[in-house]
Amino acid sequence: MTDALMTPIDILLVEDDPGDVLMTQEAFEHHKIRNSLHVVSDGVEALQFLRGEAPFEGRPRPGLILLDLNLPKKDGRQVLAEIKVEPALRSIPVVVLTTSEAEEDILRSYDLHANAYVTKPVDFERFVEVVRQIDEFFVTVVKLPH
Repeated sequence: MTDALMTPIDILLVEDDPGDVLMTQEAFEHHKIRNSLHVVSDGVEALQFLRGEAPFEGRPRPGLILLDLNLPKKDGRQVLAEIKVEPALRSIPVVVLTTSEAEEDILRSYDLHANAYVTKPVDFERFVEVVRQIDEFFVTVVKLPH
């Protein structure tokens, strides 16, 4: 086994839709993904979590961020822009995981240095498979910084 397969990572899911959070959690359980999933529901909380600000002091640094674009308080585009300009955060891979198929959202996300852009499938089985593929690629295939 490779080190990546043996060492679980922390994943931050930034998602305001409780149904999508539940589907992601179920996808982790279904595929027995050993990584720890941390969930925040808006852009302000996401940045507080990443910076270790209250109420997230002592939180682990995520090895991967799954980021929805349409979030309350601070949208995903703003969060992505802030992550990628902060030296302490910019090396964390960000996968935009959203319902938007708009070309402008895709281009803007890559302009802001997203590592991948994935449109959420509406079908549960397909959604579970997409989450498994993201996990497999970013956790077992790609070498991530520590």
